[in-house]
Amino acid sequence: MPTPTRSLLALGLLALASHAALAQKTYLHCGRLLDVRSGRLLSQQTIVVEKNRITAVQGGYTAASGPQDQVINLENKTVLPGFIDCHVHLESSPSRNSFREKFTLNPADVAYRAEANALVTLRAGFTTVRDCGGSGVNIALRKAVTQGLVPGPRIYTAGTAISSTGGHMDDTDGLSDDLIARFHPGTAEGVANGPDQCRQAVREQFRRGADLIKIASTGGVLDLSKDGSGAQYSEEEIRAIVQTARDLGMAVACHAHGAEGIKRAVRAGVTSIEHGSLLDAEAMQLMAKNRTWYVPTIIAGKSVADTARRHPDYFPPVVAAKALSIGSQLQATFGKAIKQNVRVAFGTDAGVYRHGQNALEFGYMTEAGLSPLDAIRAATLNAAELLGDPQNLGTLEAGKYADIVAVEGDPLQTIATLTRPTFVMKEGKVYVGK
Repeated sequence: MPTPTRSLLALGLLALASHAALAQKTYLHCGRLLDVRSGRLLSQQTIVVEKNRITAVQGGYTAASGPQDQVINLENKTVLPGFIDCHVHLESSPSRNSFREKFTLNPADVAYRAEANALVTLRAGFTTVRDCGGSGVNIALRKAVTQGLVPGPRIYTAGTAISSTGGHMDDTDGLSDDLIARFHPGTAEGVANGPDQCRQAVREQFRRGADLIKIASTGGVLDLSKDGSGAQYSEEEIRAIVQTARDLGMAVACHAHGAEGIKRAVRAGVTSIEHGSLLDAEAMQLMAKNRTWYVPTIIAGKSVADTARRHPDYFPPVVAAKALSIGSQLQATFGKAIKQNVRVAFGTDAGVYRHGQNALEFGYMTEAGLSPLDAIRAATLNAAELLGDPQNLGTLEAGKYADIVAVEGDPLQTIATLTRPTFVMKEGKVYVGK
């Protein structure tokens, strides 16, 4: 015969099973809902959320059906899919001391900063990000967010990015010969030369748990090398990276400013070009033909150029010169690229500027000639496709993650409303607007 304790336990388990069968639903009453596929702004819609997914989108305001159900009133808001930023650096924050911090911050210091940056990003309406390179703390942060240990956007990360000796990822640029000899970075630190080392560098990041590969086919602005525009990888080296990444099921994002480095990367088959400040007509046509994504990061270019102009001593002289000559060209280049039908995904290079201001990019994109709807699509539909996860991200449809943002007003008329989200939900949990 069962003991009283066992009988009570059985009754408790039955009660839990019954409660699970009547799982709580959340009903979001949306005054306006943007269907990013059709571009239509739908009135009086209800989004039904169970656990972390959207289960239905219904016309009218649906009443709650169970005693545990919740209704969230967004009847005076415009509701959109959670935004996706395809180029951030959660470990980084802008600072006069950014070069010195490489020698003074411990991994734990970087981790606490990255956690704070992740939360600010999520509260700004960005429920998913692609982290384009750091020390590897970004991989640990992705795991912590996924496990629910810390709040933050969903993270796809490149781990540590890869470049040639003297390239954008070589942290010994500009150091003394003694320090270079002491550090001597290799493939594990993201410095690789020749096809064989390039293949090994990709495998190092795969082993560490990266989701994608990030490389630099030209120099950069915020490093101590003298020039950010010249090509720094051969087409053969890039092709070795792309093929190895493809074999491992990974996309390749390519930092590039100068046209020759961009063209080599596109011909070699990279998934996306990041920044693309000095794209020429041939490079644009090549990207359009190959359907290579363009992630422009206009806000980063504007930010470093403005800082260099207003505060001449903020950057080292070699960086300031590049910030003024390269950073200021990004928006105009983007305007030309969209006229050539280059595919665009939203990305900002957050970490170069202050995290949480990501949505300012929408305004800069529209200033350059993109329509508000297409700017929003760049951060939803297009970004989900670039990440390779359109089945889960990018639209407000049944089966997708319940990543939902609401703003005042009509962003199709006033794009700046996207910089002030009044409601943010990620996977069914509310982070702004409780």
